Amino acid sequence: MTKFEMEEKIVDVLKTVYDPEIPVNVYDLGLIYKIDVADDGKVDIDMTLTAPNCPAADFIMEDVRMKVDSVEGVTSTTLNLVFEPEWNKDMLSEEAKLELGFL
Repeated sequence: MTKFEMEEKIVDVLKTVYDPEIPVNVYDLGLIYKIDVADDGKVDIDMTLTAPNCPAADFIMEDVRMKVDSVEGVTSTTLNLVFEPEWNKDMLSEEAKLELGFL
């Protein structure tokens, strides 16, 4: 499997991870800033949260890690929680904006 194919599969599983308080997945919310796949299958993800004090942070991050680890070819997943740039609703996908009533 190519790195590009792995990235596509990672995006697919990220679209199954939800913030329990918002009916939109973390990918379409714009919370995933970077996905790097190394040749040896190590995955490095930069992600943020809708708010720094998000009560579901541990749940969301563990869900991301478990689902990315389950992708064929992934040997390990490193999650980096970042707050720069700060998340805002402009980062939502068109689908998420529609779902949340921002369009």
